[in-house]
Amino acid sequence: MSVRMPPRDEAVLARRDEIVAALRRIVPGEGVISTTREMRPYESDGLTAYRQLPLVVVLPSTTDQVSQVLRWCYENGVKVVPRGAGTSLSGGALPLGDGVLLGMGKFNKVRSIDFADRVAVVEPGVTNLAVTKAVEHAGFYYAPDPSSQIACTIGGNIAENSGGVHSLKYGLTTNNVLGCELVLITGEVVRLGGPHLDAGGYDLLGVVTGSEGLLGVVTEVTVRILQKPETARAMLVGFASTEAAGECVGRIIAAGIIPGGMEMMDRLATEAVEQFVHAGYPLDVEAILIVELDGPRAECDHLIETVSAIAADCGAQTVRVSTSEEERLLFWAGRKAAFGAVGRISPDYYCMDGTIPRAKLPYVLQRTRELSAKYALRCANVFHAGDGNLHPLILYDANDPDELARAEAFGADILRLCVEVGGVLTGEHGVGVEKRDLMPTMFSEIDLNQQQRLKCAFDQKGLLNPGKVFPVLNSCAELGRMHVSAGKLPFPDIPRF
Repeated sequence: MSVRMPPRDEAVLARRDEIVAALRRIVPGEGVISTTREMRPYESDGLTAYRQLPLVVVLPSTTDQVSQVLRWCYENGVKVVPRGAGTSLSGGALPLGDGVLLGMGKFNKVRSIDFADRVAVVEPGVTNLAVTKAVEHAGFYYAPDPSSQIACTIGGNIAENSGGVHSLKYGLTTNNVLGCELVLITGEVVRLGGPHLDAGGYDLLGVVTGSEGLLGVVTEVTVRILQKPETARAMLVGFASTEAAGECVGRIIAAGIIPGGMEMMDRLATEAVEQFVHAGYPLDVEAILIVELDGPRAECDHLIETVSAIAADCGAQTVRVSTSEEERLLFWAGRKAAFGAVGRISPDYYCMDGTIPRAKLPYVLQRTRELSAKYALRCANVFHAGDGNLHPLILYDANDPDELARAEAFGADILRLCVEVGGVLTGEHGVGVEKRDLMPTMFSEIDLNQQQRLKCAFDQKGLLNPGKVFPVLNSCAELGRMHVSAGKLPFPDIPRF
């Protein structure tokens, strides 16, 4: 495994039988998996380039069991890696050889739905799509919709602050989660937020959302549900160049139009998707945009005319507007199947996730093509164009170590490029291990130390998901030490305690 992980604690490894026995007492029956063969499905998440067997897998089914497991691990100095459905693309759920993998898949119930207050209370193992399925009979849905929504879970969505094709208008997970029940590493159960709109004090719910399993384990979630719009129509627009498509994206937003979703795919991705889904995508263009407009029918009709005019000014070669709900869903089915479809044209792919200012789209796409030539690897571009969230898919063969090394270097250069043009390292996939060593590209040592101090407030022993996010995992004691330079303390006039 090319990614560096914390050294294994030999003392913990020597106590493996004792650890497994203790966990079996807390989670009896089939709740503990300890054989190599049975643990194999848990050795990686969606970032399959990196694999490592856990010390043991624990599958609790109640909040009390989660609390007891975490308390025991805290008292006995054993690391814990929380895991949802394992669809993370940043290695956020990569196990530790000396750590417990805490799988939350049994927390799969919708506990309550309140249509009057427009909230649903669900367990973290409920899939993203299942929330919408539970409320659609009453004309409601859950807005964030990652491409993996059929498999990814709400708990994992919170860990990575996941987005989706409709997040441009309706927000990411953080904008649609109202509260959660959280178990700390000490076993303490706390509640953040609730069915109300907002809460006073520090925004701890905002801190937990996107914290990648470093602060606690979510056991219940209160989400916002929305009423379906009166009308929703999708436009399929083809362009002779990716630069022209990128220019169209910028002009649509500049015109004050916020589509329900606006996605872009280049020729390589479009061809793979069309062979897989047969969505009717044009194959004689270099890039396509899918633009969805929703709201009252009259408003949609007006916006379709406006977007069509903008697309024509940008040199659009083809424009199609969905004429039925089935056709609209077919347009989106192709986009949502893009990652799987690319698997038909390459044995492996490395999915990146960076976000840039929309105005930089043409420049970044041009630079990405240059990097593709430099590393001699193909790259299929699929991304949330409306909010500048790129998902370049670098195609490689994992059986060739040189190709994997080039894919990693190619991906790192793309992420550095995102930061260079004023963007960020991740939009929704998280940092995990994939972007961990690139964090200094975006943050200073002071920034990173302050972030680690926040982790210390929740997890003083550093037992929750260590080795992720932070390139250098200082202990909480190290972060609190007084630094002495040239034999002198800083600010000597301040009283010391």
